[in-house]
Amino acid sequence: MAEQDNSKILLIDLQCFPPIKYHYHLIRYNKLKIEQYEHFRKGSYSNRYYVAGPNGKILLSIPLLHTRRERMAFRDLRICNRDRWQLLHWRTLTSAYRRSPWFEFYEDSLKPLYEKKFEYLADWSLSAFELVNGWLGLSWHISFTDEYVKEYPEHDIADMRGRILPRDDAGDFPSYRQVFQDRTGFIPGLSILDLIFCEGRKAVTFLTGFGQ
Repeated sequence: MAEQDNSKILLIDLQCFPPIKYHYHLIRYNKLKIEQYEHFRKGSYSNRYYVAGPNGKILLSIPLLHTRRERMAFRDLRICNRDRWQLLHWRTLTSAYRRSPWFEFYEDSLKPLYEKKFEYLADWSLSAFELVNGWLGLSWHISFTDEYVKEYPEHDIADMRGRILPRDDAGDFPSYRQVFQDRTGFIPGLSILDLIFCEGRKAVTFLTGFGQ
């Protein structure tokens, strides 16, 4: 496990099955504060995640009810369940990762997330977050914001809100063996799910060295 910073709280936005670099930052702190009141960021990972398919990167997004969502706090965003997005996501995941070494091991605990109906995006994302942490054997002292504060004292808070975005995921990544790597080459910027399904509990070892 990476050495943790006990002097600061990591303040971070909640993302649905976030990219690998998200957990790279998380494991370096033992106290987390999750932002609930920041407005939705268009083009963020708030309601999207990426997985690897035989033809490259696949975007999976959770549809939202609000047309003016950029003016709403994250905690108030409602999921649009008219479309069968959960079925689509589940079929995509099983198709993409059935051949991976570890998908079968996690399948039974993952599937209920795509069967239960959620009203709020925050509830779905928190359930996904807790599921992944359980798989990896990770835990933190977690709190939640009770209002939006634009800036926090730097000596108390490490503010990572809005700093992990899809447009920033084109950098160098330590490689691991991906399912379709022979066809697509190594694809950076994928969800933590890709790493877990390919590496299992060894994913924590990868996260420890990532970025160094």
